[in-house]
Amino acid sequence: MGTSRQTMDFLLDQLDRALPITTRKMFGEYCVYWDGKPVAFICDDQLFVKPTEAGRAMQNPVVVGAPYPGAKMYLLVGADLWEDREWLGELLRVTWDATLKM
Repeated sequence: MGTSRQTMDFLLDQLDRALPITTRKMFGEYCVYWDGKPVAFICDDQLFVKPTEAGRAMQNPVVVGAPYPGAKMYLLVGADLWEDREWLGELLRVTWDATLKM
């Protein structure tokens, strides 16, 4: 099915323009990078964030899902949470920070 450009545009608009966020289109879906490190996928109009302890601590309840068949489980961030710009930016920041320590 693929992610719509409208979903992609909305999510990018929600993130602070000062954040080091970039995206790359891959097979109709998107990989989200923070300062060059992959931190999330946008697949089928859903946001999947790399699973970290810091990310789990921010999500209550913790919801997981696979961004594509055969993938490991990622944190699935419901569209209702996309409205909170600060929370969303912080989730990606703590995920990036945790990936530096992996």
